Amino acid sequence: MPEGPELHLASHFVNEACKGLVFGGCVDKSPVSRNPEVPFESSAYCISASARGKELRLTLSPLPGAQPPQEPLALIFHFGMSGSFQLAPGDALPPHAHLRFYTAPPGPRLALCFVDIRRFGRWDLGGQWQPGRGPCVLLEYEQFRKNVLRNLADKAFDRPICEALLDQRFFNGIGNYLRAEILHRLKVPPFQKARTVLEALRQRRQSPELTLSQKIRAKLWNPDLLELCHSVPKEVVQLGGKGYGPERGEEDFAAFRAWLRCYSIPGMSSLRDRHGRTIWFQGDAGPLAPKGGTSRMKKLKGAQWGPEDRVEDPPLPSKPRSRTRRARRGPPGQPRAQQPKETSIQQDPEDPPVPGKGKRMG
Repeated sequence: MPEGPELHLASHFVNEACKGLVFGGCVDKSPVSRNPEVPFESSAYCISASARGKELRLTLSPLPGAQPPQEPLALIFHFGMSGSFQLAPGDALPPHAHLRFYTAPPGPRLALCFVDIRRFGRWDLGGQWQPGRGPCVLLEYEQFRKNVLRNLADKAFDRPICEALLDQRFFNGIGNYLRAEILHRLKVPPFQKARTVLEALRQRRQSPELTLSQKIRAKLWNPDLLELCHSVPKEVVQLGGKGYGPERGEEDFAAFRAWLRCYSIPGMSSLRDRHGRTIWFQGDAGPLAPKGGTSRMKKLKGAQWGPEDRVEDPPLPSKPRSRTRRARRGPPGQPRAQQPKETSIQQDPEDPPVPGKGKRMG
């Protein structure tokens, strides 16, 4: 699933691919997409992108003299589980290209496409970053750190640290593979209470007697959890490419796979948190590990990744059951199946929960 680094790489790709290109005409939306139409038309405009956490802003800016007169328009993209941008020939669009921006003549017609195989991605008009999200772990580190430390009384930090790291109010840009890599490097049990892990950082102060080089060396060799939330995503960005996954190109994927130390690595243990998200770890799971949860190990050494390894969560059922539907009756005397209790967390709205397994009926 695209996380903060992938959104940052996607914005870089858009800016490089669209440099020097002039787009024109209407914005074309796939008829199967449930996202809104984009009410923009211009004879000549350029496209630029920027990223913040798990969001990408695409800005359409009309060139001087373009017709009809049009104000710049910005869109906010959420990549969901499989979103990406591709530049393709206008007569050979990639499958699942749900939004297309075409270049203006003369020259070969090209299309910048938002491609989303699983259709969990979305775009919003207006260009405003989602207000509930915290500062970006990549680009707004100081604000991000302050936001976490001054809000440790929030009930989100009563939860295990592996779940708190997915709360986008505080960790905007962190997702499933990043949380596993960060906790693994610190040897922090994923189901340790988040407040217990983070409370000590409030009192952490470097000695004023240290020189600048000593302070830098101390941060490099002994980073805390919040510093790793910034530096680990930066490592992924430095790998280059357009993101992880074989569909991005085997070279990109091989570099990302070689970089991983914990996530989906043979020999590591894994458990599902209370939202059904799989957390990979090594050693003790921690005191808040789910009761009855059994640790699973990936035993096959050197196993090749398939699609099931790259997707963090299975898709939602195409037609979810109504909560008002009465439970099916079993044989006489057998109680009705219990409905799972609803839970809430400020995670990404594009991160779908995993459907729970119902009780087996006679």
